[in-house]
Amino acid sequence: MLALNLLSSPGSGKTTLLEKTLHRLQGELALGIIVGDLATDNDAQRLRQTAAPIVQITTGNLCHLEADMVWQAAQGLDVPNLDILIVENVGNLVCPAVYDLGETLRVVLLSVTEGEDKPLKYPNTFKSADVVILTKLDIAEAVGFDRPQALGYLHSVAPQAQIFEVSARTGLGMDQWYDYVRQAVPTSRSRP
Repeated sequence: MLALNLLSSPGSGKTTLLEKTLHRLQGELALGIIVGDLATDNDAQRLRQTAAPIVQITTGNLCHLEADMVWQAAQGLDVPNLDILIVENVGNLVCPAVYDLGETLRVVLLSVTEGEDKPLKYPNTFKSADVVILTKLDIAEAVGFDRPQALGYLHSVAPQAQIFEVSARTGLGMDQWYDYVRQAVPTSRSRP
């Protein structure tokens, strides 16, 4: 099973990316989702419209998810029959970076609205990333996003990270993301 841990600031597009990914990959892969939030189940409710199995973790004052929380939440999913488990972590670039949830891949989102220097401000998060997704590319010009500078900062802090540039709203770059996820699913899994 492929396990993805999605990390980002609040409002960077995790839920929209996840929603589009579920719509595209459902039916060809068995997906389960764990959503972490400080309060409310708004994101989980939104994702439930995809018909994918969703489990909510509400952390209260805790600014991150921990492995035991994810393990307990996973009991509400049919894990042995999943191809992909996706954890939408609490919206925070500080706390989640140091907590290993047992994920296969750590995916960090950076929205063009956040500024180019986020990798420099939150190096631990970006250094721990296997994948970085630049989101909201459709509005990059409107917000004055300096793409070369952002990519330069990303490469200096996280040279190991695979980088995708997307707009989940318009679909720009999303096919490359979907293909990457498909290819990352272990092929040794035997389907019943």
